[in-house]
Amino acid sequence: MTLQRLTAGAVSLVALASAGSCDEKGISYGDANSLIAVMAPERWAEVAEPVYEALEPRITTVRDEKTFTVTYQEPYSEHWDNLRRFRQLLLVGTPSDPWMQEAIEQAPTPITEPGVHQIREVWARDQTATLVVLPEENGNEELIARLPELNALLDGQYRAYVGSRMYVSGVDSALADTLSMQAGFRVLVPHVYRWRSFGDSVYVFRNDNPDPSELIREVTVTWTSPAPVSLDAEDILAWRAQLVEEHFPVPQDLVREGMATESFEGDEMPMTEVRAQWRNPPDVGWPAGGPTITRALTCDSQDRTYLLDGWLYAPGKEKYEYLIQLETILDTFRCES
Repeated sequence: MTLQRLTAGAVSLVALASAGSCDEKGISYGDANSLIAVMAPERWAEVAEPVYEALEPRITTVRDEKTFTVTYQEPYSEHWDNLRRFRQLLLVGTPSDPWMQEAIEQAPTPITEPGVHQIREVWARDQTATLVVLPEENGNEELIARLPELNALLDGQYRAYVGSRMYVSGVDSALADTLSMQAGFRVLVPHVYRWRSFGDSVYVFRNDNPDPSELIREVTVTWTSPAPVSLDAEDILAWRAQLVEEHFPVPQDLVREGMATESFEGDEMPMTEVRAQWRNPPDVGWPAGGPTITRALTCDSQDRTYLLDGWLYAPGKEKYEYLIQLETILDTFRCES
């Protein structure tokens, strides 16, 4: 079978859109985290499982969710003319393989050694082809050894793509300056976010476009002073529960199953992070839930410990892109000296 994990509707859409001239490069198709893997069928039969495992890592949102979707395509088979126009291609083979030669011929600089290379717009505009050029011998072992490198490359590029899309409305630097003077911290949110404060130590930043019934991204910053000597995960969860009770529009219960805690010893502010899922309590009357990222960090120069919380509501949507958006905003946090 030459086509896996791609719906007939998606193939038909591409076929219709690419029905114009075959000599001209049309616009690429497919999501930025959808990857068409191209290699000889006998190689794919041996490496499919490690490729899926490495390039489709799972994250927990309200369920296990793939960060990327990999679709195998046999070169020059039935759907080749359509799928080679997708936005993200992974081409695997030796320099003598015809599909590799086609791509290598369009490289801006000569590719003469095995390794990982990227070429833009091989068969379509706004397309990235990632080539894994293999030696003639032991090619499968070489590919498997390079899978962590591939995952880091593709995920890093996807994160950069999400960040650029998120800030397409511009960075609200004026708000960051206001927060610096008024509250002693900075955070960079897109212009489309609204913000409000409660008292002098709770700040909420929210984007519920286009409709809060479809999508909500919310970040809250608060702090306590003097800074406690230490905070463990249970302290952080109790602090968040108090924040939810006092300032969130709807109640949220955290799900203990699958909760993950990690501590980071940064150069400036050591941080503890808790990732979990939230759900509405049963008595609310309508089900809702989503992922959360909660961080606690201490700013010694202010004698404050900050709590940063980001939560997402995106029913029926893939959530990895929106989680990256929350991470990106949380990563911009700085306390002023």
